[in-house]
Amino acid sequence: MSELYADIIVDISHEKLDKPFQYRVPEQLRGRLETGMCVEVPFGNGNKPVMGYCIGMGDSCRFDPGRMKDIGRIVQGGVGIEDKMISLAGWIRKNYGSTMIQALKTVLPARQSVKKLEHKMVRRVMGKEEIISLIGESRRRKQVAKERLLLELLEQEAIPYEWVTGKLGVSAQTVGSLERAGVVRIARTHSLRNPVRMQGGEEKGKDLSDAQKRIVKEVMDDFDRGSPDTYLLHGITGSGKTVVYMELVSEMIARGRQAIVLIPEIALTYQTLLRFYAKFGDRVSVMNSSLSSGEKYDQCERAKNGEIDVIIGPRSALFTPFPNLGIIVLDEEHEGSYKSESTPKYHARETAMEIARMHGASVMLGSATPSLEAYYRAEVGEYKLFVLKERLTGSLPEVHVVDLRKELKEGNHSIFSRKLQELLTDRFSKKEQCILFLNRRGYAGFVSCRSCGHVMKCPHCDVSLSEHGGGRLMCHYCGHSEPGPGMCPRCGSKYISGFRAGTQQVEQKLGQMFPGMRVLRMDADTTRNKGSYQKILSAFSNGEADVLIGTQMIVKGHDFPGVTLVGVLAADMSLNVGDYRAGERTFQLLTQAVGRAGRGELAGEAVIQTYQPEHYAVVHAASQNYEGFYGEEIIYREMVGYPPVSHLLAVQVFAGSEERGASLAENLARAVRSHSGISEEKKEKKADWAAQADSPSIQVMGPAPASIGRINDIFRFVFYVKSPKYGKLIQIKDMLEEGMRRQPPGADVTVQFDFNPIHIM
Repeated sequence: MSELYADIIVDISHEKLDKPFQYRVPEQLRGRLETGMCVEVPFGNGNKPVMGYCIGMGDSCRFDPGRMKDIGRIVQGGVGIEDKMISLAGWIRKNYGSTMIQALKTVLPARQSVKKLEHKMVRRVMGKEEIISLIGESRRRKQVAKERLLLELLEQEAIPYEWVTGKLGVSAQTVGSLERAGVVRIARTHSLRNPVRMQGGEEKGKDLSDAQKRIVKEVMDDFDRGSPDTYLLHGITGSGKTVVYMELVSEMIARGRQAIVLIPEIALTYQTLLRFYAKFGDRVSVMNSSLSSGEKYDQCERAKNGEIDVIIGPRSALFTPFPNLGIIVLDEEHEGSYKSESTPKYHARETAMEIARMHGASVMLGSATPSLEAYYRAEVGEYKLFVLKERLTGSLPEVHVVDLRKELKEGNHSIFSRKLQELLTDRFSKKEQCILFLNRRGYAGFVSCRSCGHVMKCPHCDVSLSEHGGGRLMCHYCGHSEPGPGMCPRCGSKYISGFRAGTQQVEQKLGQMFPGMRVLRMDADTTRNKGSYQKILSAFSNGEADVLIGTQMIVKGHDFPGVTLVGVLAADMSLNVGDYRAGERTFQLLTQAVGRAGRGELAGEAVIQTYQPEHYAVVHAASQNYEGFYGEEIIYREMVGYPPVSHLLAVQVFAGSEERGASLAENLARAVRSHSGISEEKKEKKADWAAQADSPSIQVMGPAPASIGRINDIFRFVFYVKSPKYGKLIQIKDMLEEGMRRQPPGADVTVQFDFNPIHIM
């Protein structure tokens, strides 16, 4: 029988996870040891027994077999939260494709050696009479700082160390000499950072509707029976989905369980945190990229120690190490930000379901515009579907769809349609708030010559440069910047300028049309600094501005009761993207944007400006008809075999050389076809997806250069593999990984796998 070896990560509390140590699996552990298990191994020259975690096994020995050490034992009964996370990393590696180290670093993002906050107090040890004596001695020796400290200690027994060295101006050496002399003692205490700084409040009790009560009861009944499930809550905008989440979390806390509440954008953290903090107080915390390393580490420690019950944050908060998790909530579950764009390219929805399975927890998905994947799974019975069809506050807005083609024909060249101008004037006179949404960034879009059509492009990336303030052109992929040209570099024409409006231009146009209008802008350029989201949203919520202009982040889940008008500029811009999800994204975006109006006592209106008013995504968004949109979109997906009806694997190749990248992509695609029994002759004859039914379970498209073929001088290629069975795509991924292990592609070449990609590369 051949030998079996295991890769062991030793002491995962340290941040250096990328060096596994190999050990021999002894005979008595064969068949019992599994990836993710906790083991004891002899480590170092002294063979000190240390704890470790098995991250993989195989029959290949990388070192001298004669010097290989044996694993000591499997640690029984030692299953802690880290063990679950190691198992989760193994699951992510298998289902999404990555190295085990990459998966471990994903699920353990805050496991760093960060010093805890230390609080020091200078405490008097000697009695007052002895202190008085020392004060006299200090005066005689003219030890002014020492005398100053002793005088303070005469009045109070303990003084904060920072106050001593700061306000009193006493050096650390002087304090140290008094400690050594037995005059004082420095008392040290440690605390964990709490990033939540809010005034305590109390959430006003809201009576749940009968529909909300039924949802909470069914979820908790399933949980109490030991049969937690995954649920999809489809509720129109303003129907009270957050109230349901909070009641479910409250029920879980009453049962001694914890909750993870995921939100798609860091911009939504503040508003969500306000509501949860008002109800649950200091038992709530946050986890997001704006926290320091120390704050992230401390939130993990607080969660493990049972100091908090609820964590709120975007995708990364999913890996908070709660020991007794009861529920995971994914609000706005349709958002693309729940899918990681870096390896491993996991989706928070499926990963949440796996975490819930490990903990015996429930999963609640919620959205006014569910992803087709979630709604399809609910239809086929994989999820339980709940529906909330009525708004609890306010009413659905009246929607006006404006045909921009007609506006141009009738002489209106403004970025605002006449209807939107009319309604903006009305709201400004009434001092009511408005939101203007634009899916752009910077001052303008691409810069082109109106004479010859030449487009200014980044010299390092196959993307157009965007014009920013001051006339500079910038690449939003690699950061390249250059001054705007005075004339076309190709034909010399002076008719060269930016095309399409950006958020800054919308702001300027508003200022020209409505002098005195208070405007806030919220986009990638105004939210670079820590806390900028909160400042802008708070200012608008407090009525400090009449109009909020922004990109997608302003239409995702925010609740502003004072907003009575929403204007969607260039609504169909997202329809013109070469992506099978374009219709779905446009419908979701428009529905969410329209839903921001009329959430208070005053009725709301919305204006959708579009060049394609007849498109079904626009038509159904205007009427807030999700079922109508889903019915049309799912037929399209079924016809072409796209997710959720089938599954898609993108194999992405990145190379420093265009020739090597193209060659590797072609070789990998050929390997997939060969593995699946697809002949090259058939491949050449069949060009479209629908005709590629060479194998009943596998179809291959490509390879080809990515839509952006080069970024930062790295060439990008991609091919797609389609199958109705997810497991078949995992087999393809495993086959390619094994081939590249046997024959590495080269140092400047990287291959990544993206299952059911959110964005077509």
